[in-house]
Amino acid sequence: MKPLKKLLGALSIAAMCWSANPAAAATELTMYYPVAVGGPLTAIVDSMVADFMTENPDITVNAIYAGNYNDARIKALAALNSGQPAQTSVMFSIDLYELIEQDAIVAFDDIVTTDEERAWLDSFYPALMENGTTGGKTWGIPFQRSTIVMYYNKDAFRAAGLDPEAPPQTWDELVEMGKKLTKEDGSQWGAMIPSTGYPYWMFGALTMQNGQVLMNDSGDTTFFDDPAVVEALQFWYDLGNTHQIMPAGTIEWGTLRQNFLEGKTAIMWHSTGNLTAVKDNATFDFGVAMLPASERRGTPTGGGNFYIFKQTTPEERTAAMKLIKFMTSPERSAEWSMKTGYVGISPAAYQNEALVNYVEEFPYAAVARDQLEFATAELSTYQTGRVRKALDDAIQAALTGAATPEQALGEAQAVAERLLKPYR
Repeated sequence: MKPLKKLLGALSIAAMCWSANPAAAATELTMYYPVAVGGPLTAIVDSMVADFMTENPDITVNAIYAGNYNDARIKALAALNSGQPAQTSVMFSIDLYELIEQDAIVAFDDIVTTDEERAWLDSFYPALMENGTTGGKTWGIPFQRSTIVMYYNKDAFRAAGLDPEAPPQTWDELVEMGKKLTKEDGSQWGAMIPSTGYPYWMFGALTMQNGQVLMNDSGDTTFFDDPAVVEALQFWYDLGNTHQIMPAGTIEWGTLRQNFLEGKTAIMWHSTGNLTAVKDNATFDFGVAMLPASERRGTPTGGGNFYIFKQTTPEERTAAMKLIKFMTSPERSAEWSMKTGYVGISPAAYQNEALVNYVEEFPYAAVARDQLEFATAELSTYQTGRVRKALDDAIQAALTGAATPEQALGEAQAVAERLLKPYR
């Protein structure tokens, strides 16, 4: 009996130790995530993560709000270099090539093991996957994704004698209506397109509308000095200086939503991630529409993808996959879209009953999704930060009159050519 008593005693002690410290058995994950449009998005993310941990008590997730997209990338890579890395993060979809070049992330194709998981990789909208795939592999899974949409003040349209159900469909109509919407005393502009924060993103919409993308799909070539690209920047400049339907110079990304809500502009181009905030705070009748066309309609996709870092154990990768699949499930994607305005990332999200009912009650919730038909990848190359800065500087130089669009974009192309040539 003594050996049996000893065994039972040992098992009892082990059980007491486990119950006193159950977290010791859990897999711990650190996840950085950004917020780019303001508002209570941190509370929404934290709530979703809390729900995940309730369903998965063996996984602890430390979700850390890291600032904007650039902040999130810097903090995640700093943690990686410090020896205390995150296991997964939401970062810019356009960070793809930089993360691959730094050997920081692992392809999801190298993690999935089942047919169900492989089908999951193919379940997202193709337009949203363009910034997450390269070399035949999937490196990023879409989460807080967007397109640029056109918000417009229907009350201002009525006051200007315009049909509030007929927003501008073309560049010419944007100019024509913008002139009628602009007040001589400066209290209301016809339109505003932000040119700080992410000017290259707005510019990608204009160039696509004019029939030209900004880069190839290998991340090693840009087309900044293409005539259609130059023409698009000239049009942007002319909106403020020739047509005078928006302020000349630059327009702040961070304050534009408030300007729209305060009636300082009748039209704004901005992320669909602002949709719920506009819906909740607008004191006037507003509409949401696809961006107007020149040669065609067009917008880049935008926003953040989930990545899994290479410095992870097999257990951490398995746990990270569970978290990412949870956060991107149709049910959670539908919830995220309704609470924020971001695009539901898969067709299945829009088959979710709650989102079906929401779109029926609030049709503008489907505009960004429908615009995916005309979407292209957001500017992403090797040396992304430096290439993007060259283009941002060129855009702002042209808009402020410091250089002509042709001069500014020629210089940006020369910088990009020098940076990207070694990657071909």
